[in-house]
Amino acid sequence: MRKRSNEEWLRELRTKGQDQEDALADLHAIILSGLPYSLSKWLSPTDPHFTPFTEEVAQDTLLRVLDKMHTFEGRSQFTTWVHKIAVRIALTELRRQRWKDVSLDNLVDSEESFVPPRLMADSTAGPETSAEQHDLLAQVQRLIDEELTDKQRQAMIAINIEGMPIEEVARQMNMKRNALYKLIHDARLRLKRRMALEGLTPEDVMSAFE
Repeated sequence: MRKRSNEEWLRELRTKGQDQEDALADLHAIILSGLPYSLSKWLSPTDPHFTPFTEEVAQDTLLRVLDKMHTFEGRSQFTTWVHKIAVRIALTELRRQRWKDVSLDNLVDSEESFVPPRLMADSTAGPETSAEQHDLLAQVQRLIDEELTDKQRQAMIAINIEGMPIEEVARQMNMKRNALYKLIHDARLRLKRRMALEGLTPEDVMSAFE
């Protein structure tokens, strides 16, 4: 594993090809090496669920890092910043109900809402607020349907909305893990640009449900 400066990490992770794959592989190993100590209060490394759990966290962390690299301010080592992201993801996942396996076809073909449960409209809200929430939900779903390719839509629904493990999505889509990272990364950028064109930001969506 090659030691890198902050600048080298950022440059290689942003470069398509072998440099990016090598950087992702090294960062993956670094994340896994730091989680046993950081999670020891909540999940013992001897627990049979520990290895698959931390592998899932590492994969989710890499995806988050690719999406959020522009927010890294360089006030610490890049790997320290990444480790903090990994721990936050791990603790969040430990509080969530574990994924119940269903096929991707069932997810995409479902007539149910694709909007995350945390964004479901509040039935106790007043008429004006409730109407605003429903309008935003409909707009987000429309943008997902209109802007993303079938593969981007399938992956994004499975991973970002339904919480399906990345490894399982990669297996069902017959894709390499790094290729799936890139697919989701591009889908997020595409959706964010489309939202901006329509005068909608992620912050607007979240603030309506606070």
